[in-house]
Amino acid sequence: MTARLMTRRSVTRRRPGAGRLRRAGARAVGLLGACAVAVPLLLGTSATAHADGKGAADKQRAASEDAETQAALVADEDHRLNQVRAFTSVAPLQSTKWTVPYRLDTDNGYTLVLTERRAPYTVADLLRLAPQTFVRRKDGSYVLTENIYLNVGAKLKLSNPGGLTLRMASNRSGFVSIVSFGGELSLQGTAQAPLTITSWNPRADKPDTDVRDGRAYIRTIGGQFRMTHTALSNLGFWSGRTGGLSLTGTDRPNTGSLEDTGQVHGKAARERAQQDDARDDGSSDSSGITAMPSGALTTPDARFSTAGLSYVSGSITHSTITGNAFGIFISSATGIEISDTTVRDSLEDGVVLHRFVSSSLVQRTVAKDNGGDGFILSRATQQVRISGSTAQGNGGNGYTLSGKPLADGPSASGQAVDSYGSNSVANSVAKDNGRYGVEVLGGFDVGVQNNRIEGGDMGIVARLAADKVSITGNRLSGQDRQGISVRDGVTGATVTGNIIDGPETGVYVRDSDADIRGNTVQDATSHGVSLVGAVDGTSVSFNVIGGVGPSALDSSRSHGGADIKENQTFAWYDTSSFWVKVKHYASPMTLLWTGILLLILFSAAMGRRRRRGRRGRDGGIVHPYSDKAPLPAPPASEIAVAGRRPEPVMSE
Repeated sequence: MTARLMTRRSVTRRRPGAGRLRRAGARAVGLLGACAVAVPLLLGTSATAHADGKGAADKQRAASEDAETQAALVADEDHRLNQVRAFTSVAPLQSTKWTVPYRLDTDNGYTLVLTERRAPYTVADLLRLAPQTFVRRKDGSYVLTENIYLNVGAKLKLSNPGGLTLRMASNRSGFVSIVSFGGELSLQGTAQAPLTITSWNPRADKPDTDVRDGRAYIRTIGGQFRMTHTALSNLGFWSGRTGGLSLTGTDRPNTGSLEDTGQVHGKAARERAQQDDARDDGSSDSSGITAMPSGALTTPDARFSTAGLSYVSGSITHSTITGNAFGIFISSATGIEISDTTVRDSLEDGVVLHRFVSSSLVQRTVAKDNGGDGFILSRATQQVRISGSTAQGNGGNGYTLSGKPLADGPSASGQAVDSYGSNSVANSVAKDNGRYGVEVLGGFDVGVQNNRIEGGDMGIVARLAADKVSITGNRLSGQDRQGISVRDGVTGATVTGNIIDGPETGVYVRDSDADIRGNTVQDATSHGVSLVGAVDGTSVSFNVIGGVGPSALDSSRSHGGADIKENQTFAWYDTSSFWVKVKHYASPMTLLWTGILLLILFSAAMGRRRRRGRRGRDGGIVHPYSDKAPLPAPPASEIAVAGRRPEPVMSE
């Protein structure tokens, strides 16, 4: 019976559209194979010359087909969840038989619906409710071959005193999922007996590592989620919401189109709706509009305060997540806490806080060897703190903090143009990541403090008009290009108290303003501090700079009047050539004052030369205008003699 059930609807179900895509892909592959045989026969050795290009084209085409298949599977999952949600919201209002657990047979397979009750459902309840699709194997593990859906108010606790291993069926024919909509999902192991959950290929009897045909996943939509001492592995595919372990809210739906179907959530809400119907006195029409007098409201309006459904909250502690598509994906959440957890070998990013995540804490968490970034705080996240964590060996950044607005003007969705901020990374480590250690993209009041950053192309990068970025007390070493980079319109940045060892350029500022004070740059190979473009308001002071390169303080490419003072560059060895130094100091004002000084020196030298030519024979100094002095007056006796007429000379 179990085999027949699995064949009919559960794991072996075919996705609408996916079969067509597979058949189309098979035809395309067959056609490509025929061409691969025919073309060399027709073109001879000329085909060999293009073998590498053709192979690359085949790979690109195959990747495109895989993308279409996975996107179709995500759309199918959205459609299934919409079907289940629509039914579970309306059916309990029609009959009480839908207030206890039941099974839905949708287009995409069986789904076991757990309804609201006071006590949480357990492993024993699942064995009773789904004896053919939740089966205990001889080795003590459990295999799930049916979707599980927690309705609003339902609670599911997966735990076992001696440890629990749950294998979620997933292969080329289909996969299962555990989805909670407004319920409470708890995955609880212990340090001595952890809980283990993985995807499982029943035919190969091993975890499913192929994401091209979809893969089992766990998701919480609204409500609460708790996970402790749990090991998750090889879950999820393609999108964040189906990425493995995802916690998403309903305030901004991301499960496709969740149109209003008139559903009323929760027991109290249903009773209130029934009372409203009973009190109908003619002031309400068929559209649900009620006429009321003006003035103070007699009862508060709680339609916009359904926090349990709008946002998800929860905690993840002392757990490991390995090989998921996305390690942890969270959106529309508040009060999330992730601690003492390791996320590694994800196909995409490690820990992703996507949109509208606020007042959350990530501490003592390791993101290692993930295909993308280690940690991402994307746009519309705010008041999130990361501390005591490690990002190592990831393909992208260690930490990415984005506070950019969701729109920069009028948009189809009408998003706000405000920036987001108040996020921070402190007392953490970024080591040997493929791109940057920490990247700040826009936002305001962002803190990057007391971190240790090793390797990477750059250490800390702040850009895209970020405002009030505090980069203080960090230790950076081994960067290829720049230790700290502040560029592209950043305002009010503070770069103080950092120790930067061995980059090409210690601190780089371009078209931004920053206070660069009290930093230590050592063993730089190009510049200690480099200023480029408009740097109005930038101050460079009290820094200690050592290294070997063209210049310790490079400001020749900047304009705007940066204030550079009181820096110690005695440990810098200038390797620039003579003409480079000339060009460095040959600014227009420098040339002007140099010309004036040379003119003064030339005039003084010429005057000294004239004085030397007029020295007397005795070596004394001759007055320079001695030839212009008036003649001395003759003595009075000579004047008197000169006044008498000469007497005539008489001849004898």
